[in-house]
Amino acid sequence: MNKFSSKLGFILTAVGSAVGMANVWGFPYKFQKGGIVFLIAYIFFVSVFAYCGLASEFAVGRYAHTGTLGAYQKAFKSRKEDTIIGKFIGYIPLIGSLLIAIGYAVIVAYVLKALVDSLTGSLLTVDTTSYFDSFSLKPFSVVPYHFFIIAITLLSCIGGASTIEKSNKIMMPAFFVLFVVLAIRILTLPNAFEGYKYMFRFDKEMINWGTILQAMGQAFFSLSVTGSGMLVVGAYLSDDEDIVSSSKMTGFLDTVAAMLASFVMIPAIIVYNMDQAGGPGLLFQVLPTILQDMGFGRVFAIILYVAVVFGGISSLQNMFEVVAESLMQRHPKLKRNLVLFLIGLVVFAIGVNMEMISQWGPFMDFISIYVIPIGAMIGAVTWFWILTKDQLLGAINLGAKKQYGNTWYNIGKFLYVPLAVILCLIAVIFRISF
Repeated sequence: MNKFSSKLGFILTAVGSAVGMANVWGFPYKFQKGGIVFLIAYIFFVSVFAYCGLASEFAVGRYAHTGTLGAYQKAFKSRKEDTIIGKFIGYIPLIGSLLIAIGYAVIVAYVLKALVDSLTGSLLTVDTTSYFDSFSLKPFSVVPYHFFIIAITLLSCIGGASTIEKSNKIMMPAFFVLFVVLAIRILTLPNAFEGYKYMFRFDKEMINWGTILQAMGQAFFSLSVTGSGMLVVGAYLSDDEDIVSSSKMTGFLDTVAAMLASFVMIPAIIVYNMDQAGGPGLLFQVLPTILQDMGFGRVFAIILYVAVVFGGISSLQNMFEVVAESLMQRHPKLKRNLVLFLIGLVVFAIGVNMEMISQWGPFMDFISIYVIPIGAMIGAVTWFWILTKDQLLGAINLGAKKQYGNTWYNIGKFLYVPLAVILCLIAVIFRISF
């Protein structure tokens, strides 16, 4: 198994796995709604989840020297000999990764179409509602874009950790630089500071359980602590890397990405007096309308959609890789290229038949409400309640500059795990998608 060649490559890959649509259209919408109350709650939860949740997944992946299926099997084996549960329970979060990739590839195909239409200039001359309806309400509307996104993701995964690391060393710095350019442009808009003031407003009515739960869910799933994806990132990590330090840096950069997106989205919406929006409506209706009225709008549209395409591909890489690695680990005779081809074929064959938002929208809701939260809960419980304490701490402290003991472990076991269970129960019982 090849490894990441540097700490920078590891962190950029981890950030690439985490940064995605949750940062671009989820966080700004919730931040705009909840103001400083949401932000403070989010920073608290993302700190806890990065410190314990993300670190534990990296550590278990490195400890097991493999991804999802092998990691769960080894965790259960730490208590006793191989069990049926240990051998098969990892399929739940693993299937979640595959299913989310199916719907996610459709979304990134939408973004690629918007990028191409920005390059041709057609996006800047259309009624944005009619434009969005023209492909989101029609079957087989983005097939070429869909195929290209899957193909380019597969190519970037061919060399495993090596090619994934190399591509993220390009895509992630570009993502941040492009959003900084956009944020500077938004800063120059008249009355942009009204948008910033609105972002950071204190609204005492937002001090409620709804805001807290939104912040907690956003922090949890923005970091991709899903009991699957970050295990394979950890599996490719060398023994001399400080996992907790790297986890905190990943959480910090993921938050920076979300804040950069907010500094672009929220002031623009306020300046142009647009309706508050999240999800696809923000990216394909609200922002194109704003860009049409903005000087050099075409240039900034290109910058926006290039950045989002990079974020989307980096997330898809992780979804593909975690499935590929697990299948190869469980079936050693399978070759990487064949496995990747089969994954791409499945993702495309299913996804191409649900390119309408009325199809992939409910599909993604189902995965986000049921499969992903259950997988995340299984992961959290397994690392802190099944894997023995000594082995988890040994995995965490390998390569660490300072030793972590009972304090770190107890925060994970008695704060992180209950929060993961609460989020799962809320999602499943109340059918809430975070």
